[in-house]
Amino acid sequence: MYKTQREACEFLEKFMPELEETDARREVLLCAPFTALGIMSKSLHGGRVQLGAQNIHWEDEGAYTGEIAGEMLTEVGVRYVIVGHSERRQYFGETDETVNKRLLAAQRHGLTPILCVGETKQQRDAGETELLITTQLKKAIVDVDQQNLIIAYEPIWAIGTGETCEAAEANRVVGLIRSQLKVTDVPIQYGGSVKPNNIDEIMAQPEIDGALVGGASLTPNDFARIVNFK
Repeated sequence: MYKTQREACEFLEKFMPELEETDARREVLLCAPFTALGIMSKSLHGGRVQLGAQNIHWEDEGAYTGEIAGEMLTEVGVRYVIVGHSERRQYFGETDETVNKRLLAAQRHGLTPILCVGETKQQRDAGETELLITTQLKKAIVDVDQQNLIIAYEPIWAIGTGETCEAAEANRVVGLIRSQLKVTDVPIQYGGSVKPNNIDEIMAQPEIDGALVGGASLTPNDFARIVNFK
């Protein structure tokens, strides 16, 4: 929940020039608050940066005050949507079942969902990481088209804490996630205190295809350095 429309435009003015020499094979995606999507879509139209939303409701319309429907997103040029982010699960009662419904809604509207899975510190300390991740994944992807899916492993204990999951351990869990899928080339990202000073090591891991960036994406230079990882 950052950036007004004005702040979003100011961000793009500083961020876009940083991508002029970025490898064309790298996919860059900004998932903005709903209020900023329209104006950002106009600024990004026809460019290399894609636009994503932070949530989607499972119904196409109805009495769901405060929610957002798929057609409302596609109408403003959104192509991707985050589903099941840990903060949605932690603060707003998101469950594996509602995550599944949102994933299906996103795909029904031609959007590519980014499914988030991850464990808390308490769950990790109790040795429940593998069981939790596989359970979250199994329940979330029922009837979901794995050909149109991105998954993000976000260990909750490493989000906004400054504590980063060791790159090798993140790679191991991402490999575990991949082993549970029918489509093995689904892009799988790591998210959790991703910063300019650790992105190179993270992206050097063989199983990790990308990064879901939180706080470091708010500063144009920092996010550009992450996009332009070595």
